[in-house]
Amino acid sequence: MFSETPNMHSSTPETEALREAIFAYARTRMAYDPVPLDAPKSLEFLRAQAPNTVTESGLGGIQALKLFAEVLAPACLSTDHPGYVSFIPTAPTEAATLFDLVVSASSIYGGSWMEGAGAVYAENEVLSWLAREVGLPDSAGGVFVQGGTLGNLSALVAARHSALAERTSRGIARPERWKFICSAEAHSSLKSAAAVMDVEIIKADVDGEGRLTGDAVQRALDDAGDGVFAVVATGGTTNFGIVDRLREVGDVAKRHGLWYHIDGAYGLAAILAPETKHLFDGTELCDSFIVDPHKWLFAPFDACALVYRNPELAKAAHTQHGEYLDTLTESGDWNPSDYAYNLTRRVRGLPLWFSLATHGVSAYRKAVSQNIQVTVEIAEYIRGREDLVLVREPELSVVVFEKRGWQLSDYQAWSDRLLDAGTGLVVPSSHRGRPNTRFAIVNPATTTHLLVEILETME
Repeated sequence: MFSETPNMHSSTPETEALREAIFAYARTRMAYDPVPLDAPKSLEFLRAQAPNTVTESGLGGIQALKLFAEVLAPACLSTDHPGYVSFIPTAPTEAATLFDLVVSASSIYGGSWMEGAGAVYAENEVLSWLAREVGLPDSAGGVFVQGGTLGNLSALVAARHSALAERTSRGIARPERWKFICSAEAHSSLKSAAAVMDVEIIKADVDGEGRLTGDAVQRALDDAGDGVFAVVATGGTTNFGIVDRLREVGDVAKRHGLWYHIDGAYGLAAILAPETKHLFDGTELCDSFIVDPHKWLFAPFDACALVYRNPELAKAAHTQHGEYLDTLTESGDWNPSDYAYNLTRRVRGLPLWFSLATHGVSAYRKAVSQNIQVTVEIAEYIRGREDLVLVREPELSVVVFEKRGWQLSDYQAWSDRLLDAGTGLVVPSSHRGRPNTRFAIVNPATTTHLLVEILETME
């Protein structure tokens, strides 16, 4: 007797009804205007409102969806709310969000060309476009990974592997300790990467404007001794939006034969805007870079574009070997799993591809420019208020400011009031021991008018 397909994999009147209910929910959520900010709920609240959701017999799809819509979803912050400006928001286009549904519905495996050729081709079209914007040759390529943390780690793994191969080819022993250099203002993911790789991270001093310079890298190299395999610059820090002196840093890295990586997770998207493109002079020197489309390229979570000047060096570091994988690894095809610390992957670059194909690059340039214009306007407003102080002049789309006389508790109380009112998420931050707060402006729906309204609540 042959086994039958389980009901949960069969098309039944119940699954058809659930399909329509989920489509209706998605349509409703995407049509929200305004988008509700919502707010996190306590563990006790969620346990009381949504107890025992995983059971032997199941709740049924309609009931589970009702529970999500009425209890679980409202307990999550809407990162696409125009007042969500504290962390780096996400603001996917409708085209990108819609196509994310298509990606999930299509069951495409994105690790190999054999299984996902069409999707991989489309993703590579986007990666090639990004490489051209940065100034890398046509031979550049890479992969979309989960986020900037994994992107930075994968690039550094490729850098170390390349350095070891170079040493081996020249008959030079591996160093006692591998090291890489970045700025004291670099993202925390680099510290995590160093820990995972068991290498030493050397944090070079920044200048008075918070930038990593070529001179600082040279001084760090002079002090580091043997074992430095990479230099990492930042194309827009998360806290302030500061862009390092990319050409200076790249020149020093190239002079010493070191891998040059640019962490542009948040800020590199600003290379698209005429107002800020000049800040990225020198990107063409890099051996690898990352940029997160779910930050400032209007794609849904999660997606990080990781691009290499010479993808073969990354392939040598990352390709996994196994009997069942040989048919893939020996094919000569472009397998995304070869270019990062991943194997199984969804084709997370497709929502961005679809949105770009739909709207064109020009629309993206205009949207990024709009965010920068709002940044300029709200900074001017802050300068005009006696009770507010800019911590530094904004460079990209992050505005950091203080309220005169406020302590950390004042910022926290104000932040709580904003969240309770559903107006926005603006959490306390700090710089050099002084409390402050910040706006991160990457959502085209975030207007100067809204930010002024938020500032007017600082009482």
